[in-house]
Amino acid sequence: MAGRRLSLLRPFRKKKEGPGAAPSQHLENMEQLHPLQEDPGRDQRQEQDRARGRFRRAAQAFLKFLGIRRKRTTTRPTEVMAQPDPSLTELEADPDVTTTLTDDTGNCDTPTIVHAAKSDPTMTDATADPDSPSIDRTAIPDILFSDEPTNSGAAPPDLTVEADTAMTEGTADTDLVPRESVNYAPTTDIFEENGVSSPEQVPAFVRNVHQRMTANATPEEKLLTEFLRVTDEHPGDVVFTLLRCAPSCDRAAATLWKIIASSGRTVVKVLPKLLRVMENWPWLSMPTSDGDKTDVFALAATRVIWEILQILQHPEPLKMYSPRLLADLLFQTSISPEQTPEEVDTLWRECQKQCDLPTDSKRFAVLTLKALLCHLECEDVVLSMEQKRGWDTLLSADTHHYAVGLLAREMRRASSPLYYPIALCLLRLLTKKKPCWELPAMAFLVEVLDYPDMTEWSDIVLEILSRHLWSQCTEMRRLVLRSLVVLSKDPGMADGIERLTPSLMEVLWDTDRELVRMALSVFINEVQDRDIRISTLTALQLAEMLQPLFGYDNIHVQVLSINLFQKVMELGVEESKQPLKTHVIYSLLPLFFHWHNENQDVAEASRGALLRAAGLLKRRDLVKLLETEEPWRFSECLLEKDKRRAVEYLCQALPYLESPQEPVREAALRFIGMAGRYLKGQRVELQIVIDVIEGMTPDSAAVKSLALQTQEILRLVQRLQPSPGSSSLNIRSRMHRIGRLLSGAAARGQRRTDPGNPV
Repeated sequence: MAGRRLSLLRPFRKKKEGPGAAPSQHLENMEQLHPLQEDPGRDQRQEQDRARGRFRRAAQAFLKFLGIRRKRTTTRPTEVMAQPDPSLTELEADPDVTTTLTDDTGNCDTPTIVHAAKSDPTMTDATADPDSPSIDRTAIPDILFSDEPTNSGAAPPDLTVEADTAMTEGTADTDLVPRESVNYAPTTDIFEENGVSSPEQVPAFVRNVHQRMTANATPEEKLLTEFLRVTDEHPGDVVFTLLRCAPSCDRAAATLWKIIASSGRTVVKVLPKLLRVMENWPWLSMPTSDGDKTDVFALAATRVIWEILQILQHPEPLKMYSPRLLADLLFQTSISPEQTPEEVDTLWRECQKQCDLPTDSKRFAVLTLKALLCHLECEDVVLSMEQKRGWDTLLSADTHHYAVGLLAREMRRASSPLYYPIALCLLRLLTKKKPCWELPAMAFLVEVLDYPDMTEWSDIVLEILSRHLWSQCTEMRRLVLRSLVVLSKDPGMADGIERLTPSLMEVLWDTDRELVRMALSVFINEVQDRDIRISTLTALQLAEMLQPLFGYDNIHVQVLSINLFQKVMELGVEESKQPLKTHVIYSLLPLFFHWHNENQDVAEASRGALLRAAGLLKRRDLVKLLETEEPWRFSECLLEKDKRRAVEYLCQALPYLESPQEPVREAALRFIGMAGRYLKGQRVELQIVIDVIEGMTPDSAAVKSLALQTQEILRLVQRLQPSPGSSSLNIRSRMHRIGRLLSGAAARGQRRTDPGNPV
């Protein structure tokens, strides 16, 4: 069918290339090429076609007056340029109107050339619904046919299939897609006649133009020219008034927006006004020059952006505003039904009445977002998101921020110059403390923090992160800590992150293992391979808080906490050495048990920390055993030189009888057998230990055999008389404390507390 249509148009195309071929002649020729069929409703449709024909001929006459012609070939848009880096004041301010334009669109002396938009070749007489009011079938002669393949490296997504249900009659009509002729220079009398002499007259003028076009009255060429001039001089009044006249973007409004989009100079002035409306979800109360304060809907502005994207063929007018536009569309995809006011739902139902649109306004925002990315030559990003189901994930409120992060990663992978300007745009929004923007903005920002130019904004980023570190939203806290992990790798950020040390230490008590792991990673990055000394207060606090994490139920947390404890011992200032020794002494036995861990990373980290601890305590005997790897003698050497701490060591060892790892339980039984010898004559206390061993979880034959041997040793010691210098009361109280702790050990588990440090 497509080939047949192409062959039918070839005589017409040859004639069109000749001088004097008018658009109206093309339409008449095409009507002759398609014979009418018998249809009961033909008379009614003919009446509608005549009305449309009058409107079309008036628009064509206007374009002919401007000296505009359509583009016949398709060219690839120029490369998308990155947005200039804004200054700090630009981040804090609300850039409503951008005055600096590109050379292509900002030169008022040179008319901007805007090429025709590609039409959907699938919208033919064979496939279009003849009863659908959304598609103007008379637009068929204006479809651009080209035998040349697309010059895109990767096949772009078939957005036309998705767009078919979202296109209005205005977007299917390509007759009103002009480019300004270089030879056209309007005379002053045109501006004087039907002119607007004061800003207060602009809203009434716009309403009048819209009403005349709605009534299908023949618009005068001078009037439409005046409309463009007024829009160029008063873009705010025109945008807000037209959005109020037709928030659902009816056929007449769509045509006016297309006329605006036909001028690159004018659309650059209109875009910031539309963005301002979109950023003030769900509506903006902005008075026009005549004092009208009627609310302007953000969804209506999004609807207009879709219409504009159907016209623009080159990204130049979007260069400076595409980051804000992408951010606005991402935000609209995050709006939940509970956050959508009834007025917005009513507006969307009105939009659906006029044309076939997605049932959900969020899906329309995603469709517009994809169209914008393709317009900016990011087809690879769109395809990758499609393959990873990123667009579907974007529509769910629970997973929206994950999809935003995925989009940022895909843009980086594709080396898109847009992701850095988008990050700065989102950073500006985060400084404004808008709660509804914060989670998706942070999800995008964390993916680009290692971008070299982001170091310029490090102080602002740290301020934002510190403010959200204690957010009630767990996902926000995770994103904040992910950001801090990235920033902590930069030596230049050390001073800034050091100020967050108290808050990060509080995170170590959190029940979320991911938060704990990332907090430890921040500390490790801060001291890794850097000559940074740890203050006495910080060293003591960390030493106390890290020991309970040695037995955490997450391998990464165990390794990080043990490594950080070793760094604390190495980098603590000289004044902290003496007070730190108390914490180091009580870390010896837990580190010894974890030396027996089945995980090699945990075992190696524990052995390295033990070596540092023994060196700090000046225990050369322990250092020698560790270097020769003789763990079976470590317990004996530890108890022999420090008999007075036997009870404390026994208190630390008993919880390890419930360790999930068999080698650790075996090491704990052997140590308890040795430590029990120093409690000879303490019948009650030893009986408590015997009962605890007897109540151990059923285990392997080797552990059961070792448990029976340990019990026999303790019973033997139990029958001996106490030494003259022992304090029976002190030992008894401590052993009773051990019994109370062990009674609930199985129920509580070992998620938060290390078995060697019962709290």
